[in-house]
Amino acid sequence: MMKKSNHMPVIDITAVQSRMLTLRDQQVLLDRDVAALYGVETKALNQAVKRNAERFGDGYLFQLNAGEVENWKSQIVTSNLTREEISSVKMGLRRAPYAFTERGLYMLATILNSRRAVAATKAIIETYAQVRSMVRDMEAIQTKEAGSPEQADMLTRAGHKLAGLSET
Repeated sequence: MMKKSNHMPVIDITAVQSRMLTLRDQQVLLDRDVAALYGVETKALNQAVKRNAERFGDGYLFQLNAGEVENWKSQIVTSNLTREEISSVKMGLRRAPYAFTERGLYMLATILNSRRAVAATKAIIETYAQVRSMVRDMEAIQTKEAGSPEQADMLTRAGHKLAGLSET
């Protein structure tokens, strides 16, 4: 009989950051990337969402339109993916992917209950919090007089924060 491990998997937030896309003026994760983070098949993830469709109202997820799919495919070519991964995306796409918004990802956490799902959800929450913090910092910097010592100090602190994000 196998003992259950109490070890909680750790998902590096850079794994989340590297998968985030901006679509329709929102930071989103595609279904295939969410599935990879949660350690499940994309098909299984989408089936779980369909079984719980009442939880995913407007603003929680959307399916990419043809233009968004083409733009996404063209971005893949310039990414760090291997040839096999690129080929699987470009050739194996049977339907347009779904994009999960922040709210959709939080709702998804209520239907996926594995240890890995909990770890992935924590990484996703942390990533979105960091993105919001950076947006607030940039908005605050824009309110300061251009070239002022206060703006320069804020820019320096924001740069350090951004550098720290890329190192986590």
